[in-house]
Amino acid sequence: MYLTKFALAVSLRALLSSAAPTAAPQEPTSPNGFIAVAPGSTTYWVSNIARNGVVAFGDTSTKVFLNAKTDCRAAGDGSTDDTENLNACIQAAGRCLKGCDSTTVKPAIIYFPPGTYMVSKPIVQPYYTQFIGDALQIPTIKATAGFEGMAVIDADPYEQGVNWYTNQNNFFRQIRNFVIDLTGMPMTQGAGIHWQVAQATSLQNIVFQMVKGGGDQNRQIGIFMDNGSGGFMSDLTFNGGKYGAFFGSQQFTTRNMTFNDVDTAIFMNWNWLWTLKSITVNNCRVGIDMANGPSNQTVGSVILQDSKFTNVQVAVNTSFTANSIPEGGGTLLIDNVDFTGAPIAVMSAGQSVLPGGSVVQAWAQGKTYSGSAGARTQGTITPPNKPASLMQGNAIFERSKPQYEGYPSSAFVSIKSQGAKGDGVTDDTAAIQAAMDKITNDQILYFDHGAYIITSTVKVPKSIKITGEIWPLIMASGQFFSDASNPKPMWQIGQPGDTGNVEISDLIFETMGSVPGAVLMEWNSAGPAGANGMWDSHFRIAGSAGTQLQSDKCSKNPNATHDASPACIGAHTMFHATTTASTLIENCWFWLADHELDLADHNQIDVFNGRGVLIESQGPMWLYGTASEHHVLYNYQFSNAKNIYMGAIQTETPYYQGNPAAPAPFGNSLNALDPKTFTGENNPDNRAWGLRIVDSSDILIYGAGLYSFFDNYGQVCVGEQNCQSKMVSVEGTVSNINLMGLSTKASVSMVSTTSGYTVGNGKSVQQVMVPDTDNRSNFCATVAFWRAE
Repeated sequence: MYLTKFALAVSLRALLSSAAPTAAPQEPTSPNGFIAVAPGSTTYWVSNIARNGVVAFGDTSTKVFLNAKTDCRAAGDGSTDDTENLNACIQAAGRCLKGCDSTTVKPAIIYFPPGTYMVSKPIVQPYYTQFIGDALQIPTIKATAGFEGMAVIDADPYEQGVNWYTNQNNFFRQIRNFVIDLTGMPMTQGAGIHWQVAQATSLQNIVFQMVKGGGDQNRQIGIFMDNGSGGFMSDLTFNGGKYGAFFGSQQFTTRNMTFNDVDTAIFMNWNWLWTLKSITVNNCRVGIDMANGPSNQTVGSVILQDSKFTNVQVAVNTSFTANSIPEGGGTLLIDNVDFTGAPIAVMSAGQSVLPGGSVVQAWAQGKTYSGSAGARTQGTITPPNKPASLMQGNAIFERSKPQYEGYPSSAFVSIKSQGAKGDGVTDDTAAIQAAMDKITNDQILYFDHGAYIITSTVKVPKSIKITGEIWPLIMASGQFFSDASNPKPMWQIGQPGDTGNVEISDLIFETMGSVPGAVLMEWNSAGPAGANGMWDSHFRIAGSAGTQLQSDKCSKNPNATHDASPACIGAHTMFHATTTASTLIENCWFWLADHELDLADHNQIDVFNGRGVLIESQGPMWLYGTASEHHVLYNYQFSNAKNIYMGAIQTETPYYQGNPAAPAPFGNSLNALDPKTFTGENNPDNRAWGLRIVDSSDILIYGAGLYSFFDNYGQVCVGEQNCQSKMVSVEGTVSNINLMGLSTKASVSMVSTTSGYTVGNGKSVQQVMVPDTDNRSNFCATVAFWRAE
């Protein structure tokens, strides 16, 4: 997809390293190569829970959990150089390193007990790996004075200018609960984390300690991100340094970040869209600098929401003007931001265009639309109506992923201890249901790593806490899910009308083989704000070991006109929030795989999944950092829904689309909620919707990147911006629909209606079309907001 690295990122890579990137340390020739140290101790459950996780579809001897002290022989004593031991241990046992594009069968958690781990070179994080620090006594990883390399932790190393991993495909990673310390290094170099990643990744609960002051001599950076396709991060603190966060990626949601005594809190090098929520900036020269490339802007859009600036000279620096190019570049949307501590709220091309000293409810620069009427704007706008149910005080509600720091290890009930096998063969439905039915409110059901086969609906109680060991697989399989005309849920969260408390984290929901009648998750239960939630859990169909929907069976076939292979149909729907549902969803990826992850060819694949995310909820619902990709009919759909907040959603339409055209292979099983616009076998409108909004109200979308990259795997249409004709559909009777920071790619129309629609006051609106050609940005087309009101 989008591979360009801007010149500033290239120059910064050189500044971050005092030497050329070095090759990865070799695996030790014998266990005696480790330094002998005494292990630390802690009461955090991650450190001492029983470990029964086993890889189901790979080498069953693969060690899933590693302790940085007891397994990797790191000292963590603040003086011993732990680099060699950590890298040798983390990269051993055939982990996915340089030359390995991806794998799902070499997972690893590296747990860091309390301590200070000194490192003189980057700690490289392999693919499908989580670094988890102790949450009760957070460990420190500290760079030595002579540190050489790009960053203390590197998720995608460069060697001779080439990355280990394809940045857009660098999935499935976590780093949480650390202090990253650069203060022992010269201020002229160093970064905390090189985070060149894509979907299903997260940073959480990390403090970056950097040298304070130093003027232009200080070049330290907390997070260095020069490319990728993400993504989500939250609960981060940056102290000192040149840049707290140097950001460049396609799309991201970042939440709850604090910057203290940094020269520039956030440098936005490039993006297609970025949602910044709950950002606190203290004692910094510049808060957010998005003015890169003033003659041809590299930033698509930034949304700044529920944030505060204190003792900051310039809160936001931009290069947008009445004549700046491209037309949609440099889009900025401000929503409930406290600028009382900044004399200049927004600077544009060296001039103050929004003075500080007040709280700004709604302000925009970029193209703004009401219906089909668009205008280039730089100024105050009418704020959207925010339903009270979505709010916490004067801000949109948010809640971080629970880590259960207050629970002893005895509170965690292993699903394997309850009779489930997780071996990818045994039917575990009954064992899982029995375990859920008897768990108590003071316990957490723990899914050991493995693959759990589900052959009928699992009824998840209305109140339960569930977490997993590096994404265990929950897999729908069998005849029960075979009828696309009679869909049935695999995991049913509560029953209609239930009120409770369900928490789900760190699981993956899949299928084994073709199950065209499976709804992978149906969420029914409601509860008080934040009582229900799902975090860092992903829905992945096809392309990985054990799915039986891989490149050996379902490889792409663009050279012949064809129907969908019955053996390569995924599921009916990935996620369905019913009318009674109320929940928070954060960093969840609803992905029909477009390519192979495990077989050697890593080829693109033709697999057909009916629907992505269907929301009928009456709210409140919050979705932070979600993505839904490659589904036949739609990626996101609201039907008779209301009171929904979304922060930075991302979609891609199917790569094979057109061969066959939608709604195939689901044309004979469409239901009342499905799109009715697919007509004629060769109709160019027979393409998947990125987003469809039907008979809904009070929908607040703060950031949307909706992309089309292929027509039957051909990409001529990308340059011509016409891979499909329409991307967003608004239908029926709607009110208070707000699309802010909307970016689309290669869709002739960004927002459209098929036959007009009716707004809440009964006014009939003529057919709408917001054209791509009027809103060209750096790569996508971008508008600051579109409203139906």
